[in-house]
Order: sequence, then C-alpha cells, then structure tokens
Amino acid sequence: MATDDQERCRSCFLKWMNLQHQELSELDQALTLHASMTDSNEHNLSQLAQKCIKHFQDYADMRSQLAHNDVSAFLVPSWCTNWENCMLWLGGCRPSQYIRLVYALSGLEIEAQLDEFLQGTSTTGTLGDLSSKQFDLFNILQGKTIRSEEKLTARMASLQEDVADQPIAVIAKRLSRVGEMNWEVNRALDKQEEEMAGILEEADRLRLSTLKELVGILTPKQAVDFLAAGKKLHLCVHEWGKRNDDLRHGREEIIS
Repeated sequence: MATDDQERCRSCFLKWMNLQHQELSELDQALTLHASMTDSNEHNLSQLAQKCIKHFQDYADMRSQLAHNDVSAFLVPSWCTNWENCMLWLGGCRPSQYIRLVYALSGLEIEAQLDEFLQGTSTTGTLGDLSSKQFDLFNILQGKTIRSEEKLTARMASLQEDVADQPIAVIAKRLSRVGEMNWEVNRALDKQEEEMAGILEEADRLRLSTLKELVGILTPKQAVDFLAAGKKLHLCVHEWGKRNDDLRHGREEIIS
C-alpha cells in the first residue's frame, strides 16, 4: 500500500500531467488564432508562454517540498512507465534536450516552409525562421547547460558510490542480521536521501533556468510553438510507454 507521502507525490505528478493537456490545448489554440502576428498578438503569446513557465516553477517548488520526505519517489517514479524511467535524468528530462528539440523543430519547419514557398503560401515567425544570432545564443546555452548537467551527474555518481564506502558499508558489516535497522542506519540513510533531494532540486532549477533562457531567445510565436511541441512530446512519450507496458503485461499473462 502506498504511503501518504508517496500518494502526495503521485497526486502532484497527475495534476501536472492534466495541466500539460490543458496547456497544450491553449497553446495550439493560440497558434491558430494568432496566425497573423500583430503587436497585440505577440503580447498575448508572450503572456501565455510566461504562464507556462510559471506553472513549471510551481511544479518544481512542490516537487522540492515533497522530495525531502521521499526523494526516491521522484528519482524512480512508480507512476511513470518503464520506458520513461529508462530515460530519466535526475528525476526528469535533461535540460539540454530542450535545445535539441529546438534544432529538430527548426529543421522540420524549414522543410515545411520550402514546400509552402513553392506553393506560394509561405508563412513567417516560425521556428524555421531562427536567425544566425539566435543559433549562436542556442549554441552558447547548450554548452553551458551540458557542463552543468555533467557536474550534477558527477555529484550523483559520487553519492551512489558512497554506498560502498564509509559509513554505510561499515555499518552494514557490523549488523548482526541482514536488513537490521537502528539509529545509526537511519541517520546514514537520512543523510543520503537529503543529499539526493538537494541534487534533484538543483536539477529542477537547471531545467527551469534553461527553459527560461531558451524562451527568452525565441520570439513569442516561436516560444509558443516550441512549448506546444515539447508538451505534446512529453504526453506522447507517457502514452507510448503505457501502451508498451500493457502489451508486455499482456504477453506475460499469456505465457503464464
């Protein structure tokens, strides 16, 4: 049976996913309604993008509070699918993936615009219209983000290696029976979990700061386009993972 802390963590995630569906609908509607860009329209799109970032900030704050009671629930979430958990980096996606997504969408938009140009229906203001200055800024952001990721990855690796070092390994050796719990064990594990919660919090801050800087480089319309594509990808990965798990579970039932 799930503990109260685990249930709160799960509820936090489910509310976040429901919000992703709502925001995706808003973003898609905004792109449709604001096909013809004006100053007023750009302001509305900018406000919508900032609202999405604010929601991400709220979600990260809630995760930070809950993680100090049960950090493992976010590092290996039971509510995510097996496929999703295989791709997680410190409880979420790698921030550098945001920039890779921009590059992928830019290439896709350029191909689409070429077709539209040949048909005489070309539009502007999309991710296919990234300027050389924007690309330069993205390259700088990508390098900075990857370096920050590597530092956090190294810190987590060091923390994981500590399990085979003092004091945890020494405590385990002295125990009279396997799995015995005492104040010394609890203190060592609590310290380990608290440090993991700190790393998760820093990883979320990196995700948020990278997203903010990325959106700041994009025009309002490009930002809304990017956010819509990112949320759709996130939701699709979750649904694809659930289908894979269902199929695997079905095959196991047939075999058994």
